[in-house]
Amino acid sequence: MLVTGEAVALDLRPASFILRGAGAMIDVLFSVGLFLAALYLLGVWQQATGADDALLRAFTVASVAFCLVVVPTAVETFTHGRSLGKLAVGARIVRDDGGSISLRHALIRSLTGVLELYFTLGGLAVFVSLLNPRSKRLGDLVAGTFSQYERVPRLVSHAQPLPPVLFGWAQVADVARLPDRLARRIAQFLAEAPQMTPDARGRLSAALLAEAAPFVSPLPSSPPFHPETVLLGVAALRRDREAAALALEAARLARLAPTLAALPHGFPNR
Repeated sequence: MLVTGEAVALDLRPASFILRGAGAMIDVLFSVGLFLAALYLLGVWQQATGADDALLRAFTVASVAFCLVVVPTAVETFTHGRSLGKLAVGARIVRDDGGSISLRHALIRSLTGVLELYFTLGGLAVFVSLLNPRSKRLGDLVAGTFSQYERVPRLVSHAQPLPPVLFGWAQVADVARLPDRLARRIAQFLAEAPQMTPDARGRLSAALLAEAAPFVSPLPSSPPFHPETVLLGVAALRRDREAAALALEAARLARLAPTLAALPHGFPNR
């Protein structure tokens, strides 16, 4: 949890050590493959032109700097912290305050990465990451960045329709707004009920219905319904009515939009 200067709490999830390691391996393999391709092209170029060995060595050193520093810096700068490895694991490099990185941050990370990832074969990066709660490597500590995990799981709706046996009751029933804690407990119970034992399921549904009874008028009683069935009806009826209220509010705002967005009478529209 990060609190900004405007007192806004941001829930930033750092990528785990394993995800960071997997992303770094992909990036290293890409850089090494690019360097090997550059060496192959340099060899072909020397054979075709007969260039001097000293010139070839100079181009080789330039290729090392280009593949290990320039390319990673450019990729992270233009993609705002994303690279091939980070895209694969669902991570992004951001500043410590959650903002997007700049050229300076990417360059520091790339220069430090030559020491961490290549000269020590990743040993220094692993050692520092294991000692840091955000799994930062040395380049992140120097640049003031960390790897943020951005792959959010898909939300699954557990909303269930109104039971058909309660259609008649729903036409005359009035369900007041439930307290937030009670509404959350009912929703959690209805989502987890299939995994419960029959005894626990019946006991908990009866207890929740007793708490919700003061907010429901009338309670369906004839024929006797299972408490879980009644809870399904209460939750569905309250959900449908809140959705209808939100739709009416949106319609009223849509009707007022031309008036709210209009210019004062006689004012030219420039």
